[in-house]
Amino acid sequence: MSAVPAIAVRELRKSYGKVEAVAGISFTVEQGEVFGLLGPNGAGKTTTVEILEGYRTRDGGDVTVLGVDPENGGSTLRERIGVVLQASDMPAALTVREVHRMFAGYYAKPRDIDEVIALVGLEEKSGARVKTLSGGQKRRLDLGIALVGDPELLFLDEPTTGFDPSARRKSWELVGNLRSLGTSILLTTHSMDEAQSLADRVAVMVHGRVVAEGPPEILAGREEGCRDSLPAPKRRRRRDATGRSRRSRGARRRHDPNALAGGPPDAAPRLGERARRGASRPHRDPALARGRLSRADRAGRGVSLWSDLALWRLWLKRVSD
Repeated sequence: MSAVPAIAVRELRKSYGKVEAVAGISFTVEQGEVFGLLGPNGAGKTTTVEILEGYRTRDGGDVTVLGVDPENGGSTLRERIGVVLQASDMPAALTVREVHRMFAGYYAKPRDIDEVIALVGLEEKSGARVKTLSGGQKRRLDLGIALVGDPELLFLDEPTTGFDPSARRKSWELVGNLRSLGTSILLTTHSMDEAQSLADRVAVMVHGRVVAEGPPEILAGREEGCRDSLPAPKRRRRRDATGRSRRSRGARRRHDPNALAGGPPDAAPRLGERARRGASRPHRDPALARGRLSRADRAGRGVSLWSDLALWRLWLKRVSD
């Protein structure tokens, strides 16, 4: 690897009023590496990426991107990086080829347009207008625009949000192809499955802080090579009249195997009518039921939503134990 990292971050801080969105994080991304920022929504991932891209100023810390401070990089740095935002709005009346040609005109030495269109898998849609593309095809268009300048470093900010499982897998294959070309990639995601499939190393962000860092397979097992700062969770227990520690009724209920879907019929009366209704829908997530996920997430993530949430909770539990 190169002696000069693609990205170097030390004690980066950013606040919005009294809210500290990024609280002194540090990490590096080496040349040719796929580095993942993993964490739930609101962890500070997008703010961090926007600072690295030069679109947002920082309050403190040192940052270099391709050896340059992004606040002072100007057009010289922007020609060396590619950005895929969480959402974009391309001119609906233009064709896929016309959009790529328009953005290629901003670069002194752009990559061949036909090569880029083939790389993102839009050959059959090169003459189609943007307004006729599906959601997954529009995300591929976004990626093609980011690649048309032949960047040394690519920022992917939650690139598969709203994708169905099939479209997500195809996007993962595309990122793998970019890795083979030697492109450095910073990926933000809240999907553990995505981080494990794509990233060489992962930094876990929670409430603006990096709580663990290392290869995803090592982080999952807390083996040697993992750097973490997440404290072990405190276990709260209630005491009975004799002073002995005991679990609360709610804790017993959560750990009761009969409370899970598929338990014996006599489990439902013990849990009450509300729990009995919930037992018939074992995979219903409270965040989804209360509408905390966006409409795109509810409609697009489909079956993979449940596995992603389960993997995230299991993995974060392992990190914190």
